[in-house]
Amino acid sequence: MPFIERDGARIHWRLDGHPDRPALVLGNSLGTDLTLWEPVMPGLLRRFKVLRIDKRGHGASEASAGDYTIAMLAGDVLAAMDAAGIERAHYCGVSIGGMIGMWLAANAPQRFERFVLSNTSAKTAPEGFAERIAKVREGGMAAIADMALGRFFTPHFVARADERFHSVRRTLLQVDPTGYAGCCAAIRDMDLRPELPRIAAPVLVVTCPDDQSTPPAMGEAIVAAVPGARHVQLPLAHIPHVEAPARFVDLVARFCGDAPLAEPGPGPQWPPAAAPMDEAARFELGLERRREALGHDYVDARLKALNPLNAGFQKMITRYAWGEIWTRPVFDDRTRRIIVLAATIAMGRWEEFDLHLRAGLQNELETMELEELLLQCAIYCGVPAANTAFHRAQAVLRNTRPVRG
Repeated sequence: MPFIERDGARIHWRLDGHPDRPALVLGNSLGTDLTLWEPVMPGLLRRFKVLRIDKRGHGASEASAGDYTIAMLAGDVLAAMDAAGIERAHYCGVSIGGMIGMWLAANAPQRFERFVLSNTSAKTAPEGFAERIAKVREGGMAAIADMALGRFFTPHFVARADERFHSVRRTLLQVDPTGYAGCCAAIRDMDLRPELPRIAAPVLVVTCPDDQSTPPAMGEAIVAAVPGARHVQLPLAHIPHVEAPARFVDLVARFCGDAPLAEPGPGPQWPPAAAPMDEAARFELGLERRREALGHDYVDARLKALNPLNAGFQKMITRYAWGEIWTRPVFDDRTRRIIVLAATIAMGRWEEFDLHLRAGLQNELETMELEELLLQCAIYCGVPAANTAFHRAQAVLRNTRPVRG
């Protein structure tokens, strides 16, 4: 488990993902640890290597005594980046993580590309955090747990109380009260408003109408003060990525990923509009994605077989099926593969079924998942279709060694 020693505390950090991908640093909210991002990690890792950090007193990080400052917590982030060998990165932070992001954008611009500042504020009323510090010091984390969780999520999500809710609740109760109070002091004493006009990096501000902790007006004030900042409003509460991970991944991927953005229109926008990509660039993107999903040998063989009759068709499906659909960030490859296999079973497109089954077994699918898919298709597509699919799957398995058992 990697740590850095800084200003009287051991700070835990974790780096995940392919080393050749762009770096993305994630900043957690108050009362949570780096596991807060688990719902969005599969989607983010498709495009980034991701650095997560436990704030002081949160998760596996130690709590140093006394009040903290946003600058101190931002310094922990920079030190973790140094330890992870990350010179430059995108940044996405929620709540106090967004506050840390604003400080970094203004004071360490050479280390960052783009910022997503979610459900955050440049200045808050100090009285509420002074009261929260007193409660935690007197009664521990249990004294504020229900209040905090009620602010984190929409009423529907709280009432549903699924495993995601209970994971966040358990983490909150395990936070070191000293570290929690220290971070509360950082928010209480902070005033980042003078820093905002100095931010030159592209910034996307996320607000939510059900956010009681940082209402939309706070985010709108950031948008007004940061030159060129953009604004997206999601119909959620203070920690939107836990309730709507696919939507949040799509937002971050569009803003920080490989899809250039068009010029913004007035008001909050969802989703951010992608700038037009010319046909040649779309083809190259699709060709890379097609090779990744189906295998280099198969795709290269298809390209060698081009002739005057099929060349236009092959280029079209490379641009649109692979350059347009398979590059969208909402579904991961496993989900897309299952959708394709189910559709080809339903329509009896057996050559395509064989192709995607073979590629899936060599990449992201387990044989157990294949069996489950075929059983479900027996109910929804019909037993004869599933019977054919089982026979063809067995033939594919005889000639394919699954990488996942």
